[in-house]
Amino acid sequence: METKQLGNTGVFVSAIALGGMPMSISHRPSESQSVAVIHRALDLGITFIDTADSYCLDESDKHHNERLIHKALISYHGDVSQVVVATKGGLMRPNGSWTRNGNPEHLRQTIRESFAALGGEKPIDVWQYHAPDPQYTIAESLAPVKEAVDAGLIRFVGVSNFSVEQIKQARDVVDIVSVQNQYSPWERQPEFDGVLNYCQQEHLTFLPWSPFGGSRRHQNLQEIPAIAQLAKAKGVSVYNIVLAWLRSKSPAILPIPGASKISSVEDSAHAVNVTISESEVQQIDRAT
Repeated sequence: METKQLGNTGVFVSAIALGGMPMSISHRPSESQSVAVIHRALDLGITFIDTADSYCLDESDKHHNERLIHKALISYHGDVSQVVVATKGGLMRPNGSWTRNGNPEHLRQTIRESFAALGGEKPIDVWQYHAPDPQYTIAESLAPVKEAVDAGLIRFVGVSNFSVEQIKQARDVVDIVSVQNQYSPWERQPEFDGVLNYCQQEHLTFLPWSPFGGSRRHQNLQEIPAIAQLAKAKGVSVYNIVLAWLRSKSPAILPIPGASKISSVEDSAHAVNVTISESEVQQIDRAT
């Protein structure tokens, strides 16, 4: 598996990651199947796993995905010392909905709970503020995160769903290594709002969430002729083409496709072997 540096940390991770969300929200697979998916990802050399405290059914199920990932790691028979688990906090799941909560006391508590859910024996590899809450300044919300870094609960910090200005505000409080914003053939805002360029210039890792358009759109990739025709010509899946397209956009990009089936994670891992030319990138750009 190809590797790349996480921000400016000196830590290298796989160039394709595993997104854990599908294994913990509605219609999730059995725990044994999810563990098998994570183990297969590790077999394939994937060493970066993205999760969140809110990857669960509702508030009563909080931290489900973190606990699942920890269970998979401790039951894996190979070496997991180089695996980086990136979690997030700052979203709530009342009755299965998604709401923001940047209250510093809440973040202070959920960081401790994430630390415990992930094993409680070493710092959280990467903790990301899931989305800015307009009821609190970014400095207020990130103050407990800086405390947790200083206390040894968190190793690295990232942000999610942030603008360039918000990233700059965050960096005034604590070192930032990654930015996780939505980016897919249907959602190309990072190309135009300056975030992707800023990440590349500042050597921050950009993690595109929902790279295939989410549960409602991923099956429609076949309906984009430029993507479908390239996939057929290269003998790969449309998902491989999208991951290759994303990776071609910037060296800062580290895709985090989700998976709940072994076949899905195997297909995503294969994307490191797929390259597309500048003209092919432009074909997809025009089509999307």
